[in-house]
Amino acid sequence: MQIDKIKRIIISRSDNLGDVILTLPMAGILKHNIPDTEIIFIGKTYSQAIIESSEYIDDFINIDDLRNRPYKIQIDFLRKKNVDLIIHVFPNKHIAKLAKLAKIPYRIGTSHRLFHLTSCNKLVNLSRKKSDLHEAQLNIKLLKPLGLNTNFTISEISNFYGFNKFKKLPKKFEDLLSVKRFNLILHPKSKGSAREWGLDNFGRLIDILPENKYKIFITGTGYEGELMHNFLEKYSNRVVNLTGKLNLHELISFISKSDGLVAASTGPLHIAAAAGIRAIGIFAPMRPIHPGRWQAIGKKADFIVKDEYCDDCRKTNDCHCIRDISAYQVKEKLESVI
Repeated sequence: MQIDKIKRIIISRSDNLGDVILTLPMAGILKHNIPDTEIIFIGKTYSQAIIESSEYIDDFINIDDLRNRPYKIQIDFLRKKNVDLIIHVFPNKHIAKLAKLAKIPYRIGTSHRLFHLTSCNKLVNLSRKKSDLHEAQLNIKLLKPLGLNTNFTISEISNFYGFNKFKKLPKKFEDLLSVKRFNLILHPKSKGSAREWGLDNFGRLIDILPENKYKIFITGTGYEGELMHNFLEKYSNRVVNLTGKLNLHELISFISKSDGLVAASTGPLHIAAAAGIRAIGIFAPMRPIHPGRWQAIGKKADFIVKDEYCDDCRKTNDCHCIRDISAYQVKEKLESVI
Protein backbone atom coordinates (compact mmCIF):
# COMPACT_ATOMS: atom_id res chain seq x y z
CA MET A 1 0.00 0.00 0.00
CA GLN A 2 1.47 3.35 -1.08
CA ILE A 3 0.43 5.87 1.53
CA ASP A 4 1.23 8.84 -0.70
CA LYS A 5 -1.56 7.62 -3.01
CA ILE A 6 -4.13 7.65 -0.23
CA LYS A 7 -6.18 10.83 -0.34
CA ARG A 8 -9.28 10.00 1.71
CA ILE A 9 -9.56 7.81 4.82
CA ILE A 10 -12.52 6.73 6.93
CA ILE A 11 -12.05 5.95 10.62
CA SER A 12 -15.02 3.98 11.92
CA ARG A 13 -15.74 3.96 15.65
CA SER A 14 -19.44 3.92 16.47
CA ASP A 15 -19.44 3.36 20.23
CA ASN A 16 -18.99 5.33 23.48
CA LEU A 17 -17.62 8.85 24.05
CA GLY A 18 -14.46 7.79 25.85
CA ASP A 19 -13.69 5.20 23.18
CA VAL A 20 -14.16 7.80 20.44
CA ILE A 21 -11.88 10.33 22.18
CA LEU A 22 -9.16 7.70 22.49
CA THR A 23 -9.45 7.11 18.74
CA LEU A 24 -8.83 10.76 17.80
CA PRO A 25 -5.01 10.44 18.10
CA MET A 26 -5.13 7.97 15.22
CA ALA A 27 -6.39 10.80 13.01
CA GLY A 28 -3.60 13.05 14.25
CA ILE A 29 -0.96 10.45 13.46
CA LEU A 30 -2.40 9.98 9.97
CA LYS A 31 -2.41 13.74 9.36
CA HIS A 32 1.21 14.04 10.49
CA ASN A 33 2.30 11.25 8.15
CA ILE A 34 -0.01 12.02 5.21
CA PRO A 35 -0.69 15.78 5.57
CA ASP A 36 -2.86 16.12 2.47
CA THR A 37 -5.20 13.27 3.28
CA GLU A 38 -8.84 13.90 4.22
CA ILE A 39 -10.04 12.16 7.38
CA ILE A 40 -13.69 11.16 7.63
CA PHE A 41 -15.05 9.76 10.90
CA ILE A 42 -18.03 7.42 11.14
CA GLY A 43 -19.71 7.72 14.54
CA LYS A 44 -23.03 7.87 16.33
CA THR A 45 -25.18 10.95 16.74
CA TYR A 46 -24.29 11.46 20.38
CA SER A 47 -20.53 11.42 19.68
CA GLN A 48 -20.67 13.98 16.85
CA ALA A 49 -19.69 16.92 19.06
CA ILE A 50 -16.55 15.05 20.21
CA ILE A 51 -15.52 14.21 16.67
CA GLU A 52 -16.14 17.73 15.37
CA SER A 53 -13.90 19.13 18.13
CA SER A 54 -10.75 17.65 16.59
CA GLU A 55 -8.86 19.69 14.03
CA TYR A 56 -7.75 16.44 12.38
CA ILE A 57 -11.26 15.36 11.36
CA ASP A 58 -12.46 16.84 8.08
CA ASP A 59 -15.90 15.24 7.78
CA PHE A 60 -18.38 13.27 9.87
CA ILE A 61 -20.71 10.47 8.80
CA ASN A 62 -23.60 9.85 11.16
CA ILE A 63 -24.14 6.10 11.20
CA ASP A 64 -27.58 6.55 12.78
CA ASP A 65 -28.73 8.69 9.85
CA LEU A 66 -27.05 6.44 7.30
CA ARG A 67 -28.75 3.30 8.56
CA ASN A 68 -32.18 4.96 8.20
CA ARG A 69 -31.70 5.07 4.43
CA PRO A 70 -32.45 2.21 1.99
CA TYR A 71 -29.56 -0.25 1.83
CA LYS A 72 -28.62 0.54 -1.78
CA ILE A 73 -28.51 4.27 -0.98
CA GLN A 74 -26.18 3.55 1.94
CA ILE A 75 -23.80 1.78 -0.42
CA ASP A 76 -24.02 4.55 -3.03
CA PHE A 77 -23.42 7.18 -0.34
CA LEU A 78 -20.16 5.56 0.72
CA ARG A 79 -19.08 4.92 -2.88
CA LYS A 80 -19.55 8.60 -3.76
CA LYS A 81 -17.19 9.58 -0.93
CA ASN A 82 -14.35 8.18 -3.09
CA VAL A 83 -12.61 6.76 -0.05
CA ASP A 84 -9.26 4.98 -0.49
CA LEU A 85 -9.08 3.35 2.93
CA ILE A 86 -11.36 2.51 5.84
CA ILE A 87 -10.11 1.52 9.29
CA HIS A 88 -12.60 -0.45 11.38
CA VAL A 89 -11.47 0.59 14.86
CA PHE A 90 -14.71 -0.61 16.43
CA PRO A 91 -15.86 -3.78 14.64
CA ASN A 92 -19.29 -3.21 13.17
CA LYS A 93 -20.57 -5.91 10.84
CA HIS A 94 -22.96 -3.60 9.01
CA ILE A 95 -20.32 -0.96 8.27
CA ALA A 96 -17.78 -3.61 7.27
CA LYS A 97 -20.20 -5.07 4.73
CA LEU A 98 -21.11 -1.61 3.39
CA ALA A 99 -17.45 -0.71 2.91
CA LYS A 100 -16.82 -3.85 0.87
CA LEU A 101 -19.93 -3.38 -1.27
CA ALA A 102 -18.96 0.27 -1.81
CA LYS A 103 -15.67 -1.08 -3.18
CA ILE A 104 -13.40 0.91 -0.87
CA PRO A 105 -9.97 -0.33 -2.08
CA TYR A 106 -8.30 -0.88 1.30
CA ARG A 107 -10.23 -2.12 4.32
CA ILE A 108 -8.38 -2.64 7.61
CA GLY A 109 -9.80 -4.70 10.45
CA THR A 110 -8.69 -7.14 13.12
CA SER A 111 -8.24 -10.81 12.26
CA HIS A 112 -10.13 -11.75 15.44
CA ARG A 113 -13.54 -10.85 13.99
CA LEU A 114 -14.92 -13.54 11.70
CA PHE A 115 -16.82 -11.07 9.52
CA HIS A 116 -13.58 -9.15 8.89
CA LEU A 117 -12.16 -12.25 7.19
CA THR A 118 -14.63 -11.73 4.34
CA SER A 119 -15.11 -7.96 4.44
CA CYS A 120 -11.52 -6.69 4.98
CA ASN A 121 -8.45 -7.14 2.81
CA LYS A 122 -5.89 -5.85 5.33
CA LEU A 123 -6.01 -7.77 8.60
CA VAL A 124 -4.13 -6.96 11.80
CA ASN A 125 -3.56 -9.69 14.38
CA LEU A 126 -4.88 -7.75 17.34
CA SER A 127 -6.58 -9.02 20.49
CA ARG A 128 -7.76 -6.36 22.93
CA LYS A 129 -9.08 -8.70 25.60
CA LYS A 130 -5.74 -9.90 27.00
CA SER A 131 -3.47 -7.08 25.92
CA ASP A 132 -1.44 -5.01 28.38
CA LEU A 133 -1.57 -2.01 26.04
CA HIS A 134 -3.76 1.05 26.54
CA GLU A 135 -6.89 1.34 24.41
CA ALA A 136 -5.39 4.26 22.45
CA GLN A 137 -2.21 2.25 21.79
CA LEU A 138 -4.30 -0.67 20.55
CA ASN A 139 -6.19 1.63 18.18
CA ILE A 140 -2.94 2.87 16.68
CA LYS A 141 -1.79 -0.70 16.02
CA LEU A 142 -4.41 -0.80 13.26
CA LEU A 143 -2.19 1.54 11.24
CA LYS A 144 0.38 -1.24 10.77
CA PRO A 145 -0.65 -2.08 7.15
CA LEU A 146 0.28 1.51 6.23
CA GLY A 147 3.87 0.91 7.28
CA LEU A 148 3.70 3.67 9.91
CA ASN A 149 5.23 3.66 13.37
CA THR A 150 2.63 2.18 15.69
CA ASN A 151 4.65 2.18 18.91
CA PHE A 152 3.71 5.25 20.93
CA THR A 153 3.99 5.88 24.65
CA ILE A 154 1.01 7.24 26.58
CA SER A 155 2.65 10.67 26.83
CA GLU A 156 3.40 10.76 23.09
CA ILE A 157 -0.21 9.97 22.18
CA SER A 158 -1.44 13.11 23.94
CA ASN A 159 0.22 15.19 21.19
CA PHE A 160 -2.15 13.91 18.50
CA TYR A 161 -5.67 14.76 19.72
CA GLY A 162 -6.04 18.08 17.90
CA PHE A 163 -8.85 18.64 20.38
CA ASN A 164 -9.26 22.39 20.09
CA LYS A 165 -12.21 23.21 17.79
CA PHE A 166 -14.61 24.19 20.55
CA LYS A 167 -17.82 26.10 20.02
CA LYS A 168 -18.24 29.39 21.83
CA LEU A 169 -19.57 28.83 25.33
CA PRO A 170 -22.85 30.69 25.98
CA LYS A 171 -22.29 33.69 28.24
CA LYS A 172 -24.64 32.38 30.94
CA PHE A 173 -22.27 29.45 31.49
CA GLU A 174 -19.01 31.35 31.00
CA ASP A 175 -20.08 33.86 33.64
CA LEU A 176 -20.28 31.04 36.19
CA LEU A 177 -16.53 30.43 36.02
CA SER A 178 -14.41 32.11 38.67
CA VAL A 179 -11.37 34.21 37.80
CA LYS A 180 -9.96 33.90 41.33
CA ARG A 181 -10.67 30.30 42.33
CA PHE A 182 -9.86 26.88 40.86
CA ASN A 183 -12.86 25.86 38.77
CA LEU A 184 -13.39 22.18 39.57
CA ILE A 185 -15.91 19.90 37.89
CA LEU A 186 -17.09 16.81 39.74
CA HIS A 187 -18.82 14.21 37.58
CA PRO A 188 -20.07 11.61 40.08
CA LYS A 189 -22.16 9.32 37.83
CA SER A 190 -21.22 7.22 34.81
CA LYS A 191 -24.48 5.98 33.26
CA GLY A 192 -23.36 2.49 34.29
CA SER A 193 -20.27 2.55 32.09
CA ALA A 194 -17.78 2.49 34.99
CA ARG A 195 -17.34 1.60 38.63
CA GLU A 196 -18.33 4.68 40.65
CA TRP A 197 -16.57 6.31 43.61
CA GLY A 198 -19.90 7.05 45.32
CA LEU A 199 -21.74 10.23 46.32
CA ASP A 200 -20.60 9.89 49.92
CA ASN A 201 -16.98 10.15 48.80
CA PHE A 202 -17.68 13.09 46.52
CA GLY A 203 -19.39 14.73 49.49
CA ARG A 204 -16.30 14.22 51.66
CA LEU A 205 -14.17 15.74 48.90
CA ILE A 206 -16.40 18.81 48.78
CA ASP A 207 -16.16 19.11 52.57
CA ILE A 208 -12.34 19.18 52.59
CA LEU A 209 -11.81 21.50 49.62
CA PRO A 210 -11.39 25.10 50.86
CA GLU A 211 -14.29 27.25 49.65
CA ASN A 212 -11.99 30.24 49.12
CA LYS A 213 -9.81 28.22 46.73
CA TYR A 214 -12.32 26.08 44.80
CA LYS A 215 -15.48 26.78 42.89
CA ILE A 216 -17.19 23.44 42.37
CA PHE A 217 -19.56 22.38 39.60
CA ILE A 218 -21.52 19.13 39.35
CA THR A 219 -22.18 17.79 35.85
CA GLY A 220 -24.23 14.89 34.52
CA THR A 221 -27.40 14.18 32.60
CA GLY A 222 -30.79 15.37 33.73
CA TYR A 223 -31.64 11.84 34.84
CA GLU A 224 -28.41 11.64 36.84
CA GLY A 225 -29.33 14.94 38.43
CA GLU A 226 -32.59 13.36 39.62
CA LEU A 227 -30.67 10.41 41.04
CA MET A 228 -28.43 12.87 42.91
CA HIS A 229 -31.28 15.10 44.13
CA ASN A 230 -30.61 14.67 47.84
CA PHE A 231 -26.87 15.05 47.36
CA LEU A 232 -27.31 18.23 45.32
CA GLU A 233 -29.70 19.64 47.90
CA LYS A 234 -27.28 18.91 50.72
CA TYR A 235 -24.42 20.71 48.99
CA SER A 236 -26.43 23.44 47.27
CA ASN A 237 -24.46 26.11 49.12
CA ARG A 238 -21.11 24.72 47.91
CA VAL A 239 -21.73 23.58 44.34
CA VAL A 240 -23.24 24.81 41.10
CA ASN A 241 -25.60 22.19 39.72
CA LEU A 242 -25.20 21.87 35.95
CA THR A 243 -26.83 18.46 35.55
CA GLY A 244 -29.06 18.36 32.49
CA LYS A 245 -28.22 21.96 31.56
CA LEU A 246 -25.43 21.49 29.01
CA ASN A 247 -25.55 19.84 25.61
CA LEU A 248 -22.39 17.99 24.59
CA HIS A 249 -20.85 20.92 22.68
CA GLU A 250 -21.46 23.16 25.71
CA LEU A 251 -20.07 20.56 28.10
CA ILE A 252 -16.90 20.26 26.03
CA SER A 253 -16.45 24.04 25.96
CA PHE A 254 -17.20 24.39 29.67
CA ILE A 255 -14.69 21.67 30.54
CA SER A 256 -12.04 23.28 28.34
CA LYS A 257 -12.43 26.58 30.24
CA SER A 258 -12.34 24.95 33.68
CA ASP A 259 -9.22 24.06 35.65
CA GLY A 260 -9.87 20.48 36.70
CA LEU A 261 -12.25 17.53 36.71
CA VAL A 262 -12.66 14.47 38.91
CA ALA A 263 -14.60 11.42 37.69
CA ALA A 264 -14.53 7.69 37.26
CA SER A 265 -13.68 6.19 33.85
CA THR A 266 -16.24 8.22 31.89
CA GLY A 267 -16.44 10.32 28.73
CA PRO A 268 -16.11 13.66 30.56
CA LEU A 269 -12.85 12.46 32.16
CA HIS A 270 -11.38 11.81 28.71
CA ILE A 271 -12.76 15.12 27.42
CA ALA A 272 -10.96 16.94 30.24
CA ALA A 273 -7.69 15.14 29.55
CA ALA A 274 -7.87 15.79 25.81
CA ALA A 275 -8.71 19.46 26.46
CA GLY A 276 -5.53 19.77 28.53
CA ILE A 277 -6.97 20.52 31.99
CA ARG A 278 -6.22 18.67 35.24
CA ALA A 279 -8.12 15.39 34.94
CA ILE A 280 -8.15 12.91 37.84
CA GLY A 281 -9.64 9.50 37.14
CA ILE A 282 -10.71 7.08 39.87
CA PHE A 283 -10.30 3.45 38.80
CA ALA A 284 -10.67 -0.15 39.91
CA PRO A 285 -7.59 -2.40 39.52
CA MET A 286 -9.67 -5.09 37.80
CA ARG A 287 -8.87 -6.18 34.26
CA PRO A 288 -9.90 -5.04 31.70
CA ILE A 289 -11.23 -1.80 33.27
CA HIS A 290 -7.99 -0.89 35.05
CA PRO A 291 -6.14 2.38 34.30
CA GLY A 292 -3.44 0.60 32.30
CA ARG A 293 -6.13 0.08 29.67
CA TRP A 294 -8.42 3.07 30.19
CA GLN A 295 -6.60 5.91 31.98
CA ALA A 296 -7.29 9.35 30.52
CA ILE A 297 -4.45 10.57 28.32
CA GLY A 298 -3.41 14.21 28.60
CA LYS A 299 -0.59 16.50 29.69
CA LYS A 300 -2.31 17.11 33.04
CA ALA A 301 -4.15 13.80 33.41
CA ASP A 302 -3.58 11.39 36.28
CA PHE A 303 -5.39 8.60 38.09
CA ILE A 304 -5.87 6.89 41.44
CA VAL A 305 -6.23 3.15 41.89
CA LYS A 306 -5.79 0.83 44.87
CA ASP A 307 -2.48 -0.96 44.54
CA GLU A 308 -3.93 -4.44 44.70
CA TYR A 309 -5.89 -6.90 42.57
CA CYS A 310 -9.64 -6.79 43.04
CA ASP A 311 -12.17 -9.19 41.55
CA ASP A 312 -14.91 -9.08 44.18
CA CYS A 313 -17.20 -6.76 42.27
CA ARG A 314 -16.89 -8.16 38.75
CA LYS A 315 -20.65 -8.70 38.56
CA THR A 316 -21.68 -5.43 40.18
CA ASN A 317 -20.93 -1.72 39.89
CA ASP A 318 -20.70 -1.43 43.67
CA CYS A 319 -16.92 -1.65 43.93
CA HIS A 320 -15.31 -1.46 47.39
CA CYS A 321 -11.82 -1.14 45.91
CA ILE A 322 -12.88 2.23 44.47
CA ARG A 323 -14.98 3.33 47.44
CA ASP A 324 -12.01 2.72 49.75
CA ILE A 325 -10.05 5.49 47.99
CA SER A 326 -10.21 8.45 50.34
CA ALA A 327 -11.18 12.04 49.59
CA TYR A 328 -7.79 13.10 50.95
CA GLN A 329 -6.05 10.95 48.33
CA VAL A 330 -8.04 12.64 45.59
CA LYS A 331 -7.37 16.11 46.98
CA GLU A 332 -3.64 15.37 47.18
CA LYS A 333 -3.58 14.08 43.61
CA LEU A 334 -5.63 17.04 42.41
CA GLU A 335 -3.16 19.49 43.94
CA SER A 336 0.03 17.65 42.96
CA VAL A 337 2.19 19.09 40.20
CA ILE A 338 2.83 17.06 37.07
